[in-house]
Amino acid sequence: MPVDQYFTELFRGMDAAEGTEAAEAFVRAHQGDPADWDTTGIAIEDTAIEGPHGPIPVRVYRPDGDAAGALLWAHGGGFLAGDVDMYEGHVVSVELARRARVAVASVNYRLAVDGVRYPVPIDDVEAAWRWWREATPANLPAAIGGASAGAALAMAAALRVRDAGTRAPDALLLAYPFAHYPNPALTPEQEAAMAAVPFRFSPLDVEGMVRNYTGRISDVPTDALPGAARLDGLPRTAILASEYDDLRASADLLERQLNEVGVPVESYLAAGMTHGHLNHSPRVGEVSASLDFFAKALGA
Repeated sequence: MPVDQYFTELFRGMDAAEGTEAAEAFVRAHQGDPADWDTTGIAIEDTAIEGPHGPIPVRVYRPDGDAAGALLWAHGGGFLAGDVDMYEGHVVSVELARRARVAVASVNYRLAVDGVRYPVPIDDVEAAWRWWREATPANLPAAIGGASAGAALAMAAALRVRDAGTRAPDALLLAYPFAHYPNPALTPEQEAAMAAVPFRFSPLDVEGMVRNYTGRISDVPTDALPGAARLDGLPRTAILASEYDDLRASADLLERQLNEVGVPVESYLAAGMTHGHLNHSPRVGEVSASLDFFAKALGA
């Protein structure tokens, strides 16, 4: 289908804005403030846990009544941006807690800025997972997931747990994962459709994110962009892809890789959506449908 009207209006407004500050102000107004999202029925607590590099902030979301399970969630942002306050952190956590009746821990892992690099963000997510799994009753399922760069971190943490022989997540939720370097090419048909999207991940953009995160673009560690890792033994996986996204090819390749090694995998293509669509309001139909896809993967 065509690019969703929500994003068409977003692109049009950004293009019409005079200057960067005006464009950023338009985006904020168009998105709305995630802090205003309705949290009725969800108890929210900010805490911190100990990690190998110091305290790790975590925000916990608990639905009223007994939770049916747990999820550790990692926001995206190219490893160098984002936090638990953004739609992709706060609102996703509220909605998955509500729709799937699970307790959600959103981890504010260290970003690759000010000298921080791989493997520090993975270390933080792994430490948060181990803490959250321990805090979850043993009879309840616990999943791990994330969006974009956060999906790579969640997947890398799941691989570490597998290799350590400790209790693995019961499910892996990956939203438009940044899982490969170099990023796989789109099909000719996908590439032609992307002409409708003014903001793209060029090969140089991807290269810059990888270099910032790992410090290099050669001999990239296999768990940094974990599509290069050995993938057998991962838990059942739900992959959410955006229709208009240069990283869609990474999601598609990852699905084929997981199928090849026998990992149960289910995918959902969010029609008309661009990369990072969970960082926008669930009032947008396909954003809400994407959250329903993840809620179902969590057992709702």
